[in-house]
Amino acid sequence: MTTIKKICAACAAAMLISSAAMAAENDSEPSEVNADAIEYDMKTERVTATGGVKIKHGKEPSALNADTVDYDMKSGLVTAVGNVLLTHGLTKATGLHAMFNVNTKEAHLIGNVIVVREDMRITCDALASDGQEQMFADGNVIATQTVAPGEKYPDGDTRTFTGDHIDYFPNDRKHVVIPNGGLVKSEVEGTFTADQMEGWIDDEHYVGNGNAHLVSLTRNLEAGGDKVDYSGKEEGKAVLSGNAWAFQDNNTIRGNRLTVYLADDEKLKVTDAEPAKPNVTLEEFNKAFEATKNSKPAPKKSDTDKPAKDTAAETKPADETITIDPAKKSDEASGNES
Repeated sequence: MTTIKKICAACAAAMLISSAAMAAENDSEPSEVNADAIEYDMKTERVTATGGVKIKHGKEPSALNADTVDYDMKSGLVTAVGNVLLTHGLTKATGLHAMFNVNTKEAHLIGNVIVVREDMRITCDALASDGQEQMFADGNVIATQTVAPGEKYPDGDTRTFTGDHIDYFPNDRKHVVIPNGGLVKSEVEGTFTADQMEGWIDDEHYVGNGNAHLVSLTRNLEAGGDKVDYSGKEEGKAVLSGNAWAFQDNNTIRGNRLTVYLADDEKLKVTDAEPAKPNVTLEEFNKAFEATKNSKPAPKKSDTDKPAKDTAAETKPADETITIDPAKKSDEASGNES
């Protein structure tokens, strides 16, 4: 009975059960095992169950179904082969093969893997857990979240995360990391791509680094840059930095840093636009400064090259008009003749 309970505990670990839930299970809870054949080798301390194996444990059952289950009591390794189904409460995972360790709580599922946890569904070629509330999904990974209708999304929403590899931390606000580039798509909001991505699904907060590209279909908006930091839970806002640009309705805005507010009126609003900084080094600046300081003055022009200066005119403001009285001019002329 103790062996069966260890196998069931490993199943629960493979499904990333929280430590609180694990602590709630105790030896007084019932266990059940069904199989066509069960063998136990006392010398090798190995238990093997074959033929429609079904193992259950706990009031909220942790269960393992498979064609064959092998448990090595020395190493703590449990291997399940063929039509593997792991369940704990409402959480389920399927695959062709499964391996997990009852001591380290590490778990692996291989082949046509499907994991369903609350509102998340993950499909991939292989999935692993380190036993510390983290999943690693490899190969054609597609994670889908179904958002129920609410005030912000009256018709609900479906969000999809795709990539060759995705790390998932379900207890850290559903933290998703796509290190090798991927796609985040919302049926309502649009798409977001980058060379490296991460996000916190519960917060609707996503960050993309390298060739980041944001598309909002409902607002006819495209934006991008070297980095895009998008927050959409309370107010739609994207901070773009590094060769940043935003395009909407044939209007384009560019800058080193742009903050784009996705307003309710579906109009583009931009603040914090910073002009690009000149690419001049301190050495280049000093050289230019020294050249200006040591430059020789231009040669003076001779008196024949320019008209004589009018001293009175120089003291007058440029926009002031000088008026001459014709009568006074005549008197001056008569005095000169005498």
